[in-house]
Amino acid sequence: MIRALMDTNVILDALLERSPWDLNAKTLWQIQRSDQFIAFITANSLTDVFYLSRRYAGLEKAWQVVHIILDQLPIIPIGRNELQLAATLDGNDFEDNLQLACALHMQLDVIVTRNFSGFNHDNISILSPQEMLLRLSQEQ
Repeated sequence: MIRALMDTNVILDALLERSPWDLNAKTLWQIQRSDQFIAFITANSLTDVFYLSRRYAGLEKAWQVVHIILDQLPIIPIGRNELQLAATLDGNDFEDNLQLACALHMQLDVIVTRNFSGFNHDNISILSPQEMLLRLSQEQ
């Protein structure tokens, strides 16, 4: 079974219905709910999701989104090892490096994102939501 890190932008697209990206993101969300793959989120992404959801949709929706994530996705903890690895990775965005470090530490198969510029590593696939849907359809 594929184990995937869902980047913050994909989570927000799915749960806040951000057009035009929401269709693929919501489809992925439903597929992971049916146990066709395991979707993870990092602990720091959860705080980012809350902050951005509050700005985009208000406080009540932000708390709703946080509770949905806590109920439905495994959370990758962040400790010194992940932070140190992130500090050694190439890239100009520490947050993206931290996402990558967490995915590598957890030995995940893929990172699903719309932000390809932030991720560059030979040991893990970086896929768009559309590419992830295609990969999942090929594995059935």
